[in-house]
Amino acid sequence: MVAQVLAVVIFLSMFVLIITEVCERHVITLGCGLLTLLLVFGLGMHSMDAVMETLNLQSIFTPGFWYTAGEAAESSSGINWQTIIFIAGMMIMVEGMANVGFFRWLCMRIAKLVKYRVIPIFITFMVLSSVLAMFIDSITVILFLAAVTIELSQLLKFNPVPMILSEVFCANLGGSATMCGDPPNIIIGTSLGFTFADFMKNTGVIVLTALVFVVLYFYLVFRKELQGSGVSASECERFPDPSEAITSRRGFFISTMIFLCAVILLVTHAQTGLSVSSIGVFVGGVTLLAAGRDAGKLLKKVDYKTLLFFIGLFVVVGGLEQTGILRLLAGFIGRVSGGNIMLMIAIIIWVSAVASAFIDNIPFAATMIPVISNLAAAQGIDLSILAWALAMGTDVGGSATPIGASANVVGVATAAREGHIIKWGRYCRAMAPATMMVVLISMILIYVRYL
Repeated sequence: MVAQVLAVVIFLSMFVLIITEVCERHVITLGCGLLTLLLVFGLGMHSMDAVMETLNLQSIFTPGFWYTAGEAAESSSGINWQTIIFIAGMMIMVEGMANVGFFRWLCMRIAKLVKYRVIPIFITFMVLSSVLAMFIDSITVILFLAAVTIELSQLLKFNPVPMILSEVFCANLGGSATMCGDPPNIIIGTSLGFTFADFMKNTGVIVLTALVFVVLYFYLVFRKELQGSGVSASECERFPDPSEAITSRRGFFISTMIFLCAVILLVTHAQTGLSVSSIGVFVGGVTLLAAGRDAGKLLKKVDYKTLLFFIGLFVVVGGLEQTGILRLLAGFIGRVSGGNIMLMIAIIIWVSAVASAFIDNIPFAATMIPVISNLAAAQGIDLSILAWALAMGTDVGGSATPIGASANVVGVATAAREGHIIKWGRYCRAMAPATMMVVLISMILIYVRYL
């Protein structure tokens, strides 16, 4: 009981400190992570096993960490080193692409195609973000698009924040459509035996419907802020040809091939058995080899603060896992829903959405899987219906706050690195209403289609 109280107090304190921005985020999460190790696991639980399970270093040295051989994904408590290593590798790849002018070339090409008009770029990038995230990890999509957006904002003189926020939301939404789009979907699919096609036919239909409303929502919210932006027609004529942005044609070709390899590996990793950590190490390593003497510069540009933020956050959430808080939260659904399937779906999707807005949705999804399995067996309900509700709730709910999903953290950090600070108030005013709208649409579509 003492350990549970300490875990909740530390988590809530971390959350308040991040919101108030008293100091940098990675300092807050690392400090709270240290308190979790000392107070929750040491003083409260007297358990070295809990410390080791949360630090989770032993997982890196197991074959399953690098190659799954088609086995079901195993959820583990504590630091998700797969995520950390994958993000680091993708950061290196993105820096390598930027170093040879790939992003500047791409943003100039897109700007030229839409005649340098900001609103068409804004709408195109929202759709592009969703489509890419259906097949590529949403973190990768935001690393890619946020860099392009910032390049465009510098050329066309507009504020990139509205565009980055909309891209983050659409990436999380698009990731809900497929099994490989978001980590919770990978856990749900492998644990319950669903295929890529199963997700496309179910959550994919929901996502495509919701995307129409999302694009309209963000257009209405941000149109005034973006309409006064841009440059005159005479200035556009003076822009250089997109091909002039390429600093090294050889490097450009190699970087493009590395990126395409990353896309293929991510889309097919369920078939090849390669884990995301293996893919991250591969693309990061090849990028550094291709960079040659510039490899050191690329390593210096990696956003280590974001990686440290994730490590501290995983440790604090590990405290909630080890003390059983997340399991208690999941058990609440079973007790309250009774035998009413409509109420059960509503509770699963809304509780999952609210919880995922504040805690990492990966451990929550893993915790919820046995709960919905037991509910389906006890009540004689189709398990897939509860699985789609869980997938939409965890994937979309994470968009509501800056720490709810990995893509959010990466997007906000990318903007901050270029001097565009996105505070909690600014973020939540735009993203929370959109999140509630999509969760409501998802619930209604599940009711209409399956009940």
